[in-house]
Amino acid sequence: MKYKKSIRIIQLFVTVILLHGHPLLAQDTTVMNISLKDAIDLSIKSSKQLKNSHARIDEASAAVREAKDQRLPDFKISGSYLRLNNPNVTLRTKSGSGGAADSNSVKVSSALYGIANISYPLYSGNRIQYGIESAKYLEQAVKLDADNDRGAVILNAINAYINLYKSKAAVNLVKENLDQSRKRDADFSNLEKNGILARNDLLKVQLQTSNIELSLFDAESNWKLANVNMDLMLGMPEKTMIVQDTTSLQAPADVQSIEEYEKQALDNRKDMKALSFRQKAAGTGIKIAKAEYYPGLALTGGYVAADVPGLLTVTNAINIGAGVQYNLSSLWKTKAKVQQAKARAQQLAADNEALNDNVRYQINEAYQGYLMSQKKIDVYEKAIDQANENYKITKNKYDNSLVTTTELLDADVAQLQAKLNHAFAKADAVVAYNKLLQAAGLLQSTK
Repeated sequence: MKYKKSIRIIQLFVTVILLHGHPLLAQDTTVMNISLKDAIDLSIKSSKQLKNSHARIDEASAAVREAKDQRLPDFKISGSYLRLNNPNVTLRTKSGSGGAADSNSVKVSSALYGIANISYPLYSGNRIQYGIESAKYLEQAVKLDADNDRGAVILNAINAYINLYKSKAAVNLVKENLDQSRKRDADFSNLEKNGILARNDLLKVQLQTSNIELSLFDAESNWKLANVNMDLMLGMPEKTMIVQDTTSLQAPADVQSIEEYEKQALDNRKDMKALSFRQKAAGTGIKIAKAEYYPGLALTGGYVAADVPGLLTVTNAINIGAGVQYNLSSLWKTKAKVQQAKARAQQLAADNEALNDNVRYQINEAYQGYLMSQKKIDVYEKAIDQANENYKITKNKYDNSLVTTTELLDADVAQLQAKLNHAFAKADAVVAYNKLLQAAGLLQSTK
């Protein structure tokens, strides 16, 4: 029958509000009042994604320190003790009169030596300087990635908060409709007892009440699941019952133009800034690759001590000097490295162009979505008035036996549907507005 189909539509409409799969809340719950701002703050504090982002920042900062450490001298110490198996050692020295050399045989059974070397880089084709510069650019990019992740966490918190509001609104509206339906059952039951109403018509309205009760079960289940989802997101025990501050769920009626949002996105989008720093790092990578064409110059120093019992003792052997190192193979091997670095820079340049196009599309999509949400609110406000008036007229006609019970029940279903649509449209407008802010890179600055 027609009214049964309408009820099934409402049941489906309510059921798809949120996720499935969490256990229902227990009876003993803690009630907590949470505004949208509170939810955002708690989600940022509890976000596993942001904790991961902070770890990546620490890693990038350590990479900068590692690059800077390349400017420090290298200091190495080595030593060995050798046990020998009685080698034949012959020392040949010139005689004091300038004649033939004397030969002395020495028995050596062990040797001990120690070496300390220090090397301080003076010039390496600016590889160290470029390495520090590249690491700093990448550190800034990672920090901006974390800011971008923060924006995603904020929007996710807003979505979850709105879904919880929608699920609660569905419960309230279905309860209201169920109360009306039960009152109608009582009225129709009295009419049927007095022989004014057919038994079949009474069964129709009672069946609708049963269907509404099933819809309420679904709505309450979804509301509880949404509450658990919000608890987990905010890092609270899943038995916590969240009471929302609905006064904060308002979207502005007017917004700026698309061109203004696109202009602001260039200055505020964290992912665009992060990609810009990665492009700078890639440009520095080309310089690092080219630096291998140049030799390295270092200041060196060292200390040597040795003791070969019965043969040789060396102490206080200090040396200092400068060393030059040049790898001739770099003349034919470095070209490929430079080409690879240039290719990476070209890839990032292409990524930047693609991101610019994507940002413009996101802004246009979010802008149109926001305008559509505002239009839906206006339409659904009229629909509520129309549905209420339609129900009054249908009820009046039914009382005068001009329409059937089915038509009356259909008018009642249309009334509930209009109220649900209006409540959900107002909530969706908040999400649409915040998506627009995120697309323009303005979401974090307003929270």
